[in-house]
Amino acid sequence: MNAVTVTETTWEKDQVAIKSVRVPVFVEEQQVPYEVDFDDFDAGAVHWLAYDGDLMPIGTARMLEDGHFGRMAVLRWSRKQGVGRLIMLAAIDYATTERLKTIFLHAQLPAMPFYQALGFYSYGEVFKEADMDHVAMRLDL
Repeated sequence: MNAVTVTETTWEKDQVAIKSVRVPVFVEEQQVPYEVDFDDFDAGAVHWLAYDGDLMPIGTARMLEDGHFGRMAVLRWSRKQGVGRLIMLAAIDYATTERLKTIFLHAQLPAMPFYQALGFYSYGEVFKEADMDHVAMRLDL
């Protein structure tokens, strides 16, 4: 894969690019209803976009003001190449700079090892979100 860059952005500035990643991943692949994936929190969240060497958006995520990280999505053909890790490292750096004490998220069960490798730990019981099994995880900064 060509060099990947990750940039911090806003919903207002880059919602078209954000949707170009989230719709194929969440709405089409995972069958999450559009109105569930796209909510009122997008407008106030900090977002990240990962771009490939051709400046095409290939990954995205967001963080709410309270440290709730989510909506991590990487296009199918760009997975398993470190894109998600780069996005997550940018989010951790942001949270550290903003002096947040904790980042927390709801991980789909298959993604648990990815987050654990970054220092997150799980807590609580498995629960359903968008009709998929998830577990709550957190990283103390």
